[in-house]
Amino acid sequence: MLDPGSLYSYEGERPALVEPPLVVALSGFIDAGNAVRLSVEHLLATCRHEVVATFDVDQLHDYRARRPTMTFGGQDWQDYEPPRLQVHRVHDEDGSSLLLLTGPEPDVQWERFTAAVWQLADELGVGATIVLSAAPTAVPHTRPSGVTASASRPELLDGYRTWDVEAQVPGHASALLHLRGSQQGRDVLSVLAHVPHYLAGNDYPDAAAVLVRTLSGATGVGIPVQSLQEAASRTRVEVDRQITESPEAASVVEALEEQYDAIGEEGRGTGAASAFLPTADELGEEFERFLAGQEDEPDGDGSPGDRPGAG
Repeated sequence: MLDPGSLYSYEGERPALVEPPLVVALSGFIDAGNAVRLSVEHLLATCRHEVVATFDVDQLHDYRARRPTMTFGGQDWQDYEPPRLQVHRVHDEDGSSLLLLTGPEPDVQWERFTAAVWQLADELGVGATIVLSAAPTAVPHTRPSGVTASASRPELLDGYRTWDVEAQVPGHASALLHLRGSQQGRDVLSVLAHVPHYLAGNDYPDAAAVLVRTLSGATGVGIPVQSLQEAASRTRVEVDRQITESPEAASVVEALEEQYDAIGEEGRGTGAASAFLPTADELGEEFERFLAGQEDEPDGDGSPGDRPGAG
């Protein structure tokens, strides 16, 4: 392995911190409803922050698989938006702060990247680490978004629901970071937000709000969520409007509501829920077809109708 320390550099002097929490919020593989992206945008828009360290993205990014945006001005190239993988220090109004690692999930050199993150964490004196993700699940949008969690030791899971199932899934850099941290005896908590699977391709601010509330509670850093809650309310109104236009879609939501309520608070996020997933997926497919049709139909002014959560 190449030297992990050469993969990142500090922006100015290394800050002197006392066990700051580290929040890992990488874009890419597991971000249903763009909940992780929305959470990051919210944090950086509402809280004072500065860049602490920057990773050498050129060594980690596959530009042909995920092409950055460039701007052509008619006669010449004018701008370029490079991918950035950075650690920000985010402050609340009371003076508390957390570290936020955000940017595109690395395409290559996962082991070196993971080693670099933990080396950087040691240099900054990081305490606990919280990893954010979001996945499509068999839940209706008419019920509160929830989270399930996994952790490097059972004590970190107090107050959280868990899946309590064994499964083999495609790997991702955030999961490898958690695994290596756990193997090293570090405190790592991974939090996964639940997104209705029929809305997983849309912005779903309700899941982003629950992620922000969860990390605020886990870190003690006060982060306002009002703007996300307002966006979630607007999304709910739009989805409800579309559902009222289709008895088939309404029946799908009703079935998901009955399933959600039948499982109960204790059953959601456990192995008991898995028995209900095939039926929900079948219903969800019908709902997705309905939403796809809505996207192609013109609205009152002749323009394409908005998908739920758009805007």
